[in-house]
Amino acid sequence: MTPPDPSADPKGLIRIARESGTVESAEPLNLGQRVRELRKARGWTLEQAAGQAGLARSTLSKIENGQMSPTYEALKKLAEGLAISVPQLFTAASKAQVSGRLAVTKQGQGQHQVTTTYEHELLAGGLTRKQMLPYRATIRARAMEEFHGWVRHEGEEFLYVLTGVVRLYTEFYAPVDLRRGDSAYYDATMGHNVISLSEEDGTVLWVTSLM
Repeated sequence: MTPPDPSADPKGLIRIARESGTVESAEPLNLGQRVRELRKARGWTLEQAAGQAGLARSTLSKIENGQMSPTYEALKKLAEGLAISVPQLFTAASKAQVSGRLAVTKQGQGQHQVTTTYEHELLAGGLTRKQMLPYRATIRARAMEEFHGWVRHEGEEFLYVLTGVVRLYTEFYAPVDLRRGDSAYYDATMGHNVISLSEEDGTVLWVTSLM
């Protein structure tokens, strides 16, 4: 299946095409500003960042300035070049200590990001400057061959299986099968991928630290 391309309208809303044919919108933050901040935090010029991501300098410049809507493939290249996950492109980094905050996400009302291997539902999307990135994921992949290499990004990650049976592959350890109620905590800079072993797609809760 070809992954849907998230596109932005003039108001900056990210539109996600679902398998049902419906389109959902979410407004996590200004993507162009987020990409520019990530690039500058690494001390990279436009040329250097574009080279890391495998994009043309003009393409990256247009993304940063909100002059074009990146396809999913461009988002994936950006995330890989910046060594973060695609969901982290849509969540502002934590820079300040804030107390007394609360975010409630009702079932099915998270911000959806769809790929060929996972379907993410970002939780607590209304909060900025988070220390953690929580999201519920449906695991569609059934084999490692469905991934284009390892997923790796900054921070640490906690995985908790909600339904089904999944297999966690990591770069330096033997694969481990996890069932409902099982969990794993690991260094997210280490390559990792998850596939479903059960007939139905497994679902997991992922919590990623924003370091």
